[in-house]
Amino acid sequence: MARREAVTTGPLAPETLRLAHQGLVALVVVERGIELALSRRNAARVRGRGGIEIGAGHYPVMVLLHASFLVCCVLEPVILEREIRPALFATMSGVLGLSMALRYWAIAALGDRWNTRVLVEPGVAPVSRGPYRYLAHPNYVAVVLEIAALPLAGSAWATAVLFSALNAAMLRVRIRVEERALHEHCGWRGERALEVGAREQRR
Repeated sequence: MARREAVTTGPLAPETLRLAHQGLVALVVVERGIELALSRRNAARVRGRGGIEIGAGHYPVMVLLHASFLVCCVLEPVILEREIRPALFATMSGVLGLSMALRYWAIAALGDRWNTRVLVEPGVAPVSRGPYRYLAHPNYVAVVLEIAALPLAGSAWATAVLFSALNAAMLRVRIRVEERALHEHCGWRGERALEVGAREQRR
C-alpha cells in the first residue's frame, strides 16, 4: 500500500506525468510561434533578394494539420484517460529532444533561407553544409520524429498513428514541391534530380 501511495503522489504520479506532458506540448507551441516569426522575417529577406514562392496551395493545409496535431496531443490523454507510462514518457521526451536538436541544426545551416514556406532564390545553389551533408531533408526527419514522440510521451496512441499517416501524405506533397523548385530554379542535382526532371517532362 505504501508503495502504491508513493507512486500516486510522487513525481511519477499520473497527474504529475500528465502535467509534464502538457508542459512538453506547451513548449512545442512556443517553439512553433518563434519559428513562424523567424519564417516571416526570413521570407521578407529572401523575397527582397528576388526569391519566389513555389506551391503555396498546400501551405494552409499543412498549418491546419500541425495545429490540429498539437490540440489532439493534449485532448486524447485527458478525454480517453490514457495512462502515461513513466518509461515511455522519458524515452519519447528524449526522442523529442533529439528532433528539436536536428531541427535547429538544419535551421542554423540554412540561415535566412530557412522557411516554413517553399521559398527559393533563382540561381542560388542549395545548402550542402550541416545536416544537409548527410540528409536531403533533415528538417522533415525531425518533424517525423516529433509527430511520433510528442503524443506517445502522453500515451496518445491514436494521435501518433493518425497524424503520422497524415504527415506522411503531406510530406509526399511538400518534398515533391520543394525538389521541383530546387531543380527548376536552383540547379539542384541531387540523386533524385533526374527523377524530378523526368516527371516534369511527362506532364
